[in-house]
Amino acid sequence: MRKDLLSEKTVALKPSGIRKFFDIVSEMTDAISLGVGEPDFDTPWHVRKAGIASLEQGKTFYTSNSGLKELRQEIDNYMQRTMGLSYDADKEILITVGGSEGIDIMLRAMCNPGDEVIIPEPSYVSYVPCTIMAGGTPVTIDLQNENNFRLQPEELEKAITPRSKILILPFPNNPTGAVMERKDLEKLIDIIIKNDLYVLSDEIYAELTYTGNSHVSIAQLPGMRERTVIVNGFSKAYAMTGWRLGYACGPAEILEQMRKIHQYCIMCAPTTAQYAAIEAIKNGDEDVVMMRDSYNERRRFVLHMLQEMGLPCFEPLGAFYVFPCVKEFGMTSEEFATRLLEEEKVAIVPGTAFGDSGEGFLRISYAYSVESLREALSRLRSFIERLRAEKRA
Repeated sequence: MRKDLLSEKTVALKPSGIRKFFDIVSEMTDAISLGVGEPDFDTPWHVRKAGIASLEQGKTFYTSNSGLKELRQEIDNYMQRTMGLSYDADKEILITVGGSEGIDIMLRAMCNPGDEVIIPEPSYVSYVPCTIMAGGTPVTIDLQNENNFRLQPEELEKAITPRSKILILPFPNNPTGAVMERKDLEKLIDIIIKNDLYVLSDEIYAELTYTGNSHVSIAQLPGMRERTVIVNGFSKAYAMTGWRLGYACGPAEILEQMRKIHQYCIMCAPTTAQYAAIEAIKNGDEDVVMMRDSYNERRRFVLHMLQEMGLPCFEPLGAFYVFPCVKEFGMTSEEFATRLLEEEKVAIVPGTAFGDSGEGFLRISYAYSVESLREALSRLRSFIERLRAEKRA
């Protein structure tokens, strides 16, 4: 076997820190996992029915590379009614295989070797590897607990160099649940424009915010639509993770190059999923509200239980995660998560799976039934009480 058989760049990538715990849990009996970033709801029936109907009608052929025109038009309608943004369905909207593909091909479309991509962390596990595979250089910003993990203007300014090209804005955030409200985003605008940065705004959790105000995209703010690519999808808001459908909206010159990569690597997103998505985005607003209200109840329940057990956690206002701090126990996040799994059969994800700045924290998903949450958090309480007793002994 030749020594250069494999790509050095690919071999050097670390595997996802999330998968390790999932693999262990799959072989354990009586284990409870609070680690999956996936809605526990079934895809709404009227959405599934639309997908089934498309199959029954023989709509099983390729769509255009960009996706079904009707779906792209409905995405434009959605952007107009929720954020006051309008996009040309022919040139400025692309249907992708999940939001993940949108992230990947946006970076590949824009990065030249050595271009720097600024990535606030903790954040979704794909940003750094996708940047590296695109030939870019990831520059991470360690977001701070005391700022509720919101990106601060001085942090952004400090990270910028002459090679800086793209800023990733991952809000509402996975894993922290942090949001950036309008007032937070407004503080970044002058810095972004002055330094001629472009923004990849990952808004996959846009519908899942609990501030009492609607989600605000940085593309809504003056001077930002023309330098922002919004990546979103149907997985989280509509409980459609397995359908693998996302979309990107942005300037035509960027979308044209993204479409080219998509054309050669994917051809088109799954046809059945696209017909289901048309129904979801046209008639799924009530489903989204119902699921969001349910997540919000669970969010409050989990925060209350964490408070009762004395585990510090800022209040997350988006997505469906909490990010409690476990620094008091004097072990790494991975050590804590591993012991919790081994001793109490509860799986949660160490914060370091989302970047080094996640050290000392854990990601807990509350996209589970209240019964499962109650049992898992009771086991967590027993575990930390035992750890505290060990420290006192």
